[in-house]
Amino acid sequence: MRILLSLLLIPGTVWAACPSWSAKHAAAELTTMTRQLEEWDVHYHKHGYSPIPDELYDQASHNLQRLRECFANDAPAERSPLSSSTGKTAHPVPHTGLRKLPGAEAVQNWIQGREALWVQPKVDGIAVTLVYREGQLQQMISRGNGLRGQNWTTHARLIPAIPKQLPESADLILQGELYWRQPGHVQQVQGSQGLRSKIAGLLNRKQLDQQDAEQIGLFVWEWPNGPASLADRSAQLTKLGFTDTEQMSVRVNGLHDIRRWRRHWYKTPLPFASDGIVIRQDQRPEPSRWRAEPASWAAAWKYPAKQTLGVVQAIEFRIGRSGRITPIIRVEPVRLDDRRVEYVSLGSLKRWEKHDVRPGDQVVIRLSGMTIPTFDSVLWRTQQRSRLEVPNAKDFHPLSCWHPTLTCSSQFSARLNWLSSKHGLALPGVGPGSWDKLQNSGKLQGLLDWLQWTEEELSTIPGISANNAQHLYNSFQLAKQRPFKKWLKALGAPAGQIDGDNWQTLTERTVTDWQRIPGISPNRARQLQAFFTHPETNNLRQQLRAAQVAGF
Repeated sequence: MRILLSLLLIPGTVWAACPSWSAKHAAAELTTMTRQLEEWDVHYHKHGYSPIPDELYDQASHNLQRLRECFANDAPAERSPLSSSTGKTAHPVPHTGLRKLPGAEAVQNWIQGREALWVQPKVDGIAVTLVYREGQLQQMISRGNGLRGQNWTTHARLIPAIPKQLPESADLILQGELYWRQPGHVQQVQGSQGLRSKIAGLLNRKQLDQQDAEQIGLFVWEWPNGPASLADRSAQLTKLGFTDTEQMSVRVNGLHDIRRWRRHWYKTPLPFASDGIVIRQDQRPEPSRWRAEPASWAAAWKYPAKQTLGVVQAIEFRIGRSGRITPIIRVEPVRLDDRRVEYVSLGSLKRWEKHDVRPGDQVVIRLSGMTIPTFDSVLWRTQQRSRLEVPNAKDFHPLSCWHPTLTCSSQFSARLNWLSSKHGLALPGVGPGSWDKLQNSGKLQGLLDWLQWTEEELSTIPGISANNAQHLYNSFQLAKQRPFKKWLKALGAPAGQIDGDNWQTLTERTVTDWQRIPGISPNRARQLQAFFTHPETNNLRQQLRAAQVAGF
């Protein structure tokens, strides 16, 4: 069941400040975003499935609400998410929604002053009403808009999990969740796997296959006309044949217990997909007071998000030492599984061209391998597409950018960082921050200019103290003692078996000579020959020779 949320409680993806849009631009954005949300609502409430995960829907709704607040005069009229729901059959008691609590602090505030609390897994399924008259199943009604839904009684009679005849003659109104049976399902590992959409698709067919019907389970979470306390309701439901409720309802005492059960159900095998927990008061109001809106006596605390929305602020095209262009998306900082995410890589220029990410877009960010924030897709495209200065891939390659020109600053910096890193010369205390200061001084115009600098010259550079100058100088002197093959790797020589011990020998080799060496392909041979005969690398060779570095 999709949570009916309080937008003020949703964390994460908001603009840090209202965008500087014109009234015309704001109206276009808000109108198109509103239509998109309405389309998703129709899919969910009319057809029973969601084109996007609930957590992304919630965040997209929150972003729209935030923009409505920024541009109140330009926003189209608000429309209820349930207005697209269809169904002619009235629920005897309205379906209430659940308010989403975004974290432990919100949970603590919600439970403050409340007594006799219980927790249950929040089953990721399809909400329905079951009506029994004198112990006989009379109706199954889809949730719809909470007041009216579709009559699914024909399907209900095929589902073994739904008793057709109760062991006693009673009039019952039950509200619960139909779920796809998934024995041993661990939510943390497997996620929801689209199981709710699977059930929705089956129930929206005219006929339900018996084999599919047997895979559908039922979790009853409310009995509006049942006993006053949840403990009594659960016990009575078990006697009537609805066993999940008592088995999966636990009395809790404070936030510590709630946290523990939330963690337990997230990591422990259950017979269904579950996207969070529901916290319930033991007592609730009389059914005549219920409304199709978030209940005051129950709330949800969902599991950690596996994906989130990020509002794109800028695209940076970083060029590595080999000339590879990596687009980096900067988003308004968001939280993802307790991580703060501000930058996400798109991997390659070709992937950026495919997705055409621009500032103002809302992108889906997920965790790769449970740890690395990764770009997944564009959920929403801003209507006004910003122009970007995109580097030409043909201008950058392993032999480009040996000097910090305007277009080469990124690749040149990458060359410096590689040179001093553990992959290159492993120079102690020399990292990106040091190179930035040297570049900002304007004195570093070539990759190896620092070889001839004195300690006194280093101390005159802004941002470098006398102590730092001494450490840098010592590291630079250490670089001169590094072996020849270490230097080749630091300069960016193509990977491969290089069996020579001096530059002159390697310069004289032809492509054919390189190919004679085991393990070197024709392509690698051409790269090696180009590297050792390039004018820029031979200029570096002269500097290293002047510094009396062995092999040059």
